[in-house]
Amino acid sequence: MPERPPDPDLEASTNKWMQWGLVLMVIMVLAFPIYRITEPDRRADAAEDRQTELAAQGEELFALTCSGCHGPEARGGATAPTLNAKEFLQSAVDEQIESLIATGVPGTPMSAYSLDFGGPLTQEQIVALTTYLRSLEEDAPSVPEWRDGAVAG
Repeated sequence: MPERPPDPDLEASTNKWMQWGLVLMVIMVLAFPIYRITEPDRRADAAEDRQTELAAQGEELFALTCSGCHGPEARGGATAPTLNAKEFLQSAVDEQIESLIATGVPGTPMSAYSLDFGGPLTQEQIVALTTYLRSLEEDAPSVPEWRDGAVAG
């Protein structure tokens, strides 16, 4: 079978597409390290923004659902613990706080607040409340008797 002569138009088109492919590959090779350098900061900023949003949502929820018993800014009530106490916040991890809100505390006026247990709050709202309480930790007063509902100054 005789060999076909090369087609100059096909050859030029193939070379053009190969050059564009090479340019795109170089752009990707250069862009990836830039992305790797900037992405951790962007993720950290997004996580910080999310925490701020959750704390603000939690503060509103606390005022509506919790402050009647636990007092404004979680300073404690007549029968409810002081939740802004350094001792409480340092002794409880977020999962414990979420569990207390979700399931309540048997034998106390603290009922379950999770939708799963007949309460009015979604899991995200419970996380928001926990985030709000955690945001109080930096300026938390020392209230050794936080369980007794002592009002923190």
